[in-house]
Amino acid sequence: MKIAVASQNRKQITDHTGRCRKFWIYEIENGAILDKHLLKLSKEQCFHDSSPHDPSPLGDVQVLIAGGMGTGLVRRLTDIGIKAIITPETEPDKAVEDYLKGILATKPAEPHEHGHKHARQMPK
Repeated sequence: MKIAVASQNRKQITDHTGRCRKFWIYEIENGAILDKHLLKLSKEQCFHDSSPHDPSPLGDVQVLIAGGMGTGLVRRLTDIGIKAIITPETEPDKAVEDYLKGILATKPAEPHEHGHKHARQMPK
């Protein structure tokens, strides 16, 4: 199994996953971490700037742990077979260890709009 953790600064778990371009990739076997490496994406590959129809560089992971993401991204990940986990935990290694133990604290996804302004039509 592979677990990705959004970590733009490479030290803490990132809150805004849609714009994140750095992910720790953990390779798991028999409930233990075998390997950890950093995956760096181009700006065009981040979730916010890429099409959901394009293959994702994270397409071979089963779980993505992040500090925050909208319901649209959760749905997009689910559609490609990735379980989205949102946590208040800030330390990547601890988050993965707690996930493997089944004790990782989680929180709900944010509304999809996350600050986008939508034009309203005025009545005639």
